[in-house]
Amino acid sequence: MSVANLNADDDEIVAATRRWLERAVIGLNLCPFAKAVYVKEQVRYVVSPARTPEELLETLMNELQELADTDADKVDTTLLIHPFVLNDFLDFNEFLDVVDAAVEDMQLDGELQVANFHPDYQFADTDPNDISNYTNRAPYPILQLLREDSIDRAVEAIPDAADIFDKNIDTMEALGHEGWDKLDVGPAR
Repeated sequence: MSVANLNADDDEIVAATRRWLERAVIGLNLCPFAKAVYVKEQVRYVVSPARTPEELLETLMNELQELADTDADKVDTTLLIHPFVLNDFLDFNEFLDVVDAAVEDMQLDGELQVANFHPDYQFADTDPNDISNYTNRAPYPILQLLREDSIDRAVEAIPDAADIFDKNIDTMEALGHEGWDKLDVGPAR
């Protein structure tokens, strides 16, 4: 595990994020690629002190460059946790266009991509409380920086990778809100 300069409060934020990763993402197999990098301790956790989208963008760009410059055997993915900014899901969702533009401006498209998680994540055309939204719900807003090569290798290794989304919805529907709440991994209804 690689953790960027944390204070005591940051330790609690990372602990909550790790609990979510272990119990929900890996425990429910929402991302079949996550376990390998987690077990190999190739996940970097960064808690951003950003209070504005501009500050978060600066941190994001630094972390994108850091990941691009670091050997994949050391750090394969970065979880950029930003608990103090973009707590409103609509603002967060709009910021994702800025994220994509930053990856492109840095000429990292094709090399890195960014996935996203939020305590109030909501897929288009769903009710906010729809259990399917919980596949992307996390205790804090998170931008996950991923290597395209790693994704490609993982997809090749999993024959039914295209079915992951549908399987995740089935998993969440079987679990239900009560089951999610029992996981104690983040936002409850």
